[in-house]
Amino acid sequence: MEFNIYLTFNGNCEEAMNFYKDVLGDEIVMISKFGDAPMPVEESQKGKVLHGILHAAGTKFMFSDTDGNHKVTFGDNFSASLNFHSDEEITKVFNTMSAGGKVTMDLQDTFWGARFGMCEDKFGVNWMFNYDKPKP
Repeated sequence: MEFNIYLTFNGNCEEAMNFYKDVLGDEIVMISKFGDAPMPVEESQKGKVLHGILHAAGTKFMFSDTDGNHKVTFGDNFSASLNFHSDEEITKVFNTMSAGGKVTMDLQDTFWGARFGMCEDKFGVNWMFNYDKPKP
């Protein structure tokens, strides 16, 4: 079994994928557009992302724009959670990911021995950041 995160956007999916690639590293594995599909598509939708895959932070993220007939309502019903291996790494990614968005919990040391923080990025996606500090 594999756990994947699938994020849907209202027309700015490719921009979001490139942002996450730049922040998290790794690579965009594929992007297929609505215009590449064998189904009838409105001209305005042809350049939008039908399906995309990004490998980052040891996870396969999958993406899509809506088909133009539906609108995504971003809410607080999920968070993508990232675990880090160093204080430097979590700080860098947290600061970059939260730029233009909203910090909902500053990075801070926690009672469970981790550095933890949360933000909503500029695309409305909720993120959790965790770094389990080495035990003394």
